[in-house]
Amino acid sequence: MLRKIVRYIMLLAVGGALLAVAGLVTAYLLVASSLPRVDTLADYRPPVITRILADDGSVLAELYKERRVVVPIERMPDALINAFVAAEDAKFFQHRGIDLVSILRAAIKNIQAGGIVQGGSTITQQVAKSLLLTPEKKFSRKFKEAILAWRMEQKLSKKEILSIYLNQIYLGHGAHGVQAAAENYFDKNVEDLSLAECAMLAGLPQAPSRYSPYRHFQRAKERQRYVLKRMVENGYISEEEAELAFAEKLTIHPRSRQHVPEAAYFTEQVRRDLIATYGEKAVYTQGLQVHTSLNLAMQRAAQAAVQQNLRNYDKRHGYRGPGKILSEGEASEFLADQARRLRDNPPEQGHFLQAVLTGWNDQALLVAVGDRHGLIAREGLAWAGELKLLSREDYLLTPDEAWGDAIPLPVGSLLETRVKQVRPDGSLELELEQTPEVQGALVAIDPHSGQVKALVGGYDFARSQFNRAIQARRQPGSAMKPLIYAAALDKGYTPATVILDTPIIYREKLDTGKETEWKPRNYGKKFYGPTSLRTGLAKSRNIITIKILEDIGVNYAANYARRLGIESPIERDLTLALGSTAVTPMELAKVYCVFANGGIHVSPTYITRIIDRDGRIIASVDPADFPDGAGPGQRLLQQKRERVISPETAYLITNLMESVVQQGTGWRAKALGRPVAGKTGTTNDLKDAWFVGFIPDLVAVTWTGFDQERSLGDHETGSRAAAPAWVAFMKEAASHYPVRQFKVPDSILFRPIDPKTGLLVPEDTPGAVIEAFAPGTAPTRFAMDESRPDARDFFKLDLEEN
Repeated sequence: MLRKIVRYIMLLAVGGALLAVAGLVTAYLLVASSLPRVDTLADYRPPVITRILADDGSVLAELYKERRVVVPIERMPDALINAFVAAEDAKFFQHRGIDLVSILRAAIKNIQAGGIVQGGSTITQQVAKSLLLTPEKKFSRKFKEAILAWRMEQKLSKKEILSIYLNQIYLGHGAHGVQAAAENYFDKNVEDLSLAECAMLAGLPQAPSRYSPYRHFQRAKERQRYVLKRMVENGYISEEEAELAFAEKLTIHPRSRQHVPEAAYFTEQVRRDLIATYGEKAVYTQGLQVHTSLNLAMQRAAQAAVQQNLRNYDKRHGYRGPGKILSEGEASEFLADQARRLRDNPPEQGHFLQAVLTGWNDQALLVAVGDRHGLIAREGLAWAGELKLLSREDYLLTPDEAWGDAIPLPVGSLLETRVKQVRPDGSLELELEQTPEVQGALVAIDPHSGQVKALVGGYDFARSQFNRAIQARRQPGSAMKPLIYAAALDKGYTPATVILDTPIIYREKLDTGKETEWKPRNYGKKFYGPTSLRTGLAKSRNIITIKILEDIGVNYAANYARRLGIESPIERDLTLALGSTAVTPMELAKVYCVFANGGIHVSPTYITRIIDRDGRIIASVDPADFPDGAGPGQRLLQQKRERVISPETAYLITNLMESVVQQGTGWRAKALGRPVAGKTGTTNDLKDAWFVGFIPDLVAVTWTGFDQERSLGDHETGSRAAAPAWVAFMKEAASHYPVRQFKVPDSILFRPIDPKTGLLVPEDTPGAVIEAFAPGTAPTRFAMDESRPDARDFFKLDLEEN
């Protein structure tokens, strides 16, 4: 009887086993055909970051959906590989994708818990789940995962599987893969990691947030100890090595998104160009190395120059008052939160900080910044005008009309300040500041290569992403005059040509029958009589320019401007002489590059070379990068190079603009102490202020104005409101280039002339000046007796008629 029972049980067991096997086979057949192919993993190409680089190779910005830097496993130290294997899959090198013991152990724990609490997945299974399956926690997915893992082990080597795993795995704070994590946490490459650092990274996969070295360092250390213990148990390191590694002091480098804030306008323009050419998916996933023309030192100088110039302008127009008046409770809450933030980023000289007014004495305003005390010396408050210091209660009880011209500043006022000095006791000496409402832009271009070396599109990219250097069309005012003068030079005018600066009136009858009058005038509301072309440009005389434009023809001048590089719609009337045609700073920079480049137009460029993830050059401005010609998927970034004016005209207009700097409205540029050509620009209503200037190797344009157009205020000309930013920038930028003169074409003639008549005089004549002339344009007559009525009546305009 017992034998029958045993036989029956055995039959049941065999039958159950056969049914189980049949069930597994059936399940396998049902599931296997629907699973993704694993042979594609042999060419593992995950999303990787695109980097935008400055001209020296430093990183300006990173673009990515997953921050990953793929590195070959050969670069990974053995300690890193062993740490991950010991922590995640100790039998990785023995099993064939599935560790049945681990799966059984996990299954028992999951049954006890009534749900999935432990995975038991091998590294191979984790790769299968990450790349080929969804992350859902179901037994069906685990079954699929096991099948795929087994298949992967048939197709790939252990080394290949490890390489995929270590480049794919998420390790917290946006870092995918061990290289990105090494950069994130330790600011290192993987090959430079110590055993202690390797063990800390290997502890992260289980729960990257829970064990974050940034947020939970002690938990990360506990996990590190576990990894080191597992490495000892598996024979990878000794007990002594583990103890030394655990005792090693680690420096965690909190890593924000990689970008240079001063270059944000530039990198955003590059990003747009890349997406327009390659598409968003390629830009954010294909790991392009984008080399650009930007010089980081110049860019930082440009951003600082624009910001300081706008702040200086803003201070000239007074203080607008505190940003907010805080109650006692609001002030306490604000300061407590500020104190927490300042512990991670202590204030330093030059930092801008918000401060809460707490009181005052005869010498200073007393403020609080976080948990620190600060003071603002009264002697530095003159720019702010009349301030009325008072308590919160008096402020609340006093009607607004009672303040008159004074600005109320009650206790609790939230003030914008700049750190002047951090004292040894931690207290702060501060200066009162305010964020400007006015905006500015700056563009700097190498005129010979067309490479954009610096670009600032506004006061702060974080506040406004509108790029005024490229997107804003504004009237250039007198900065348009060199284009008119260059056109005149090609029509036979010379720097010595004399034109009468006298009142003129233009009358026009409208369709309605009504007659209108236009009476143009100079900025100073004066007229100066006979004036040479050189003086007319140097002093930015409006009447002179209008008369020249009328003589040479508006259409001729407009077409000439178009040839020089103006792409915006051109006003085809006499107001063109005064800069009525709105242009972008970039357009104006292109035109002045023609003058600086001897008459040759070169199209501006931001990108100089693009390299794909495999190290292959796919785009370049340098033909030498494609010695056999651009192949499939490659392109030469063609720059338009075209002679648009003669070398002689380019030199003469440059020489005239040197006079603008030496004797005229561009006098601030003399501070460079080297040859400089330039031109101020101011619109009649003072809505826009410009300065455009160049040395032989660099052209720069600065603009100042309000986004919603309104006057900058009395006397806020290009010289005052824009030129200081240009000078501050060029003092830094010009240091990158040797001091040299502008190149003089061999055909240029220099002759002594009388500046009053523009005629020849003996070289030793008192008051004679040496003037430059294009071939065939130098005067052949000598100056006559001043008493003769025709002494100045010899050139383009009939002086008696004018």
